[in-house]
Amino acid sequence: MQFFGWGGSTQVNQYIQWVSAQTETEFGIRVNHVKLADTSDAVSRVLAEKAAGNHHAGSVDLLWVNGENFAAMQAHGLLKDPWVNQLPNFSLTRPGDNPSMTMDFGVPTQGQEAPWGKAAMVFYYNQQRVKQPPRNLPQLLLFAQQYPGRFAYPLPDDYLGISFLKYAALVLNPQHQSLMYKPVTPAALAQISQPLFGYLDALHPLLWQQGTYFVRQASGLQQLFSDHETLLSFSFTAAEIPAAVNRFDLPESTRTYAMEDGSLANVHFLAITYNSAQSAAAQTVVNFLLSPRAQAYKQRLEVWGDETVLAVDALTQRQQQMFTTGEHPAAMRKTGYSRLLAEPHASWADALRDAWYARYGARW
Repeated sequence: MQFFGWGGSTQVNQYIQWVSAQTETEFGIRVNHVKLADTSDAVSRVLAEKAAGNHHAGSVDLLWVNGENFAAMQAHGLLKDPWVNQLPNFSLTRPGDNPSMTMDFGVPTQGQEAPWGKAAMVFYYNQQRVKQPPRNLPQLLLFAQQYPGRFAYPLPDDYLGISFLKYAALVLNPQHQSLMYKPVTPAALAQISQPLFGYLDALHPLLWQQGTYFVRQASGLQQLFSDHETLLSFSFTAAEIPAAVNRFDLPESTRTYAMEDGSLANVHFLAITYNSAQSAAAQTVVNFLLSPRAQAYKQRLEVWGDETVLAVDALTQRQQQMFTTGEHPAAMRKTGYSRLLAEPHASWADALRDAWYARYGARW
């Protein structure tokens, strides 16, 4: 079975290898991880197959997908008809009590993708060099003034780059956040963009390379921090920070925290393509991925650290014990999130990205 998903994390790749070993032993299904740099590449592949009339022997069976890519696949009829409610383990997410299990960036999933894990934006710093990290966006600007050139964010083509823009747009528009949870309009974009670009205009000259050059991918941020080029950075995967410390990719004095004005948060999903040649096998694999054993193993800090989508209190006491995790000095505190910000409607990603390039141009 062909599983297309982001391949930029050693932890994630090793977890999927573990999954393949388990499913091959239990169900005779080998999961081949096709590593992607950009999920849209897989979406384009399925779209091309549909255009060519390949409706039954698609090359993509299972896809790790989110947000605008899911919305595009749904709009073009590239997803398998509703199937998620047929999975025995889906009920363990308690979707009736947890709307985030059935909404992807403001778009109803309609049973066409299954939740897999949860994540939220976190920041990290070197406590040997920074004693008081910024706790909100105004303080981030002050930090950049105090430490010019020591903060950066990726281009908005990257998922972490566009996430920074969405986080800033939500926080800087407290009276108009509701606009971002509806399909974008020119008037709404103009309203949201004014404070956002005012803030970025002030921030950019204080960024790494004076904001004239941006790294292309999230991995570049961690490298800048590791090389002591920056003193503050951020991620959408809290567990990757202590994991990188354990690998000596980041200094031991690295500490992770969340901004007090909000942390952009989302659920990431798995979808089966409409023309999958191994649809039944893909459903079996997804059901396994939603099992307490697979979810607990994935949540372990040394494995991935991806937060479970299961309602742990709905599990048996023995199953709940599997989710007990240890502490790490560089890890995010379990009570560290002050406020979670839901992802805006999927249409805002392209709108903000295009507006950013229209204002600032190519910077790589």
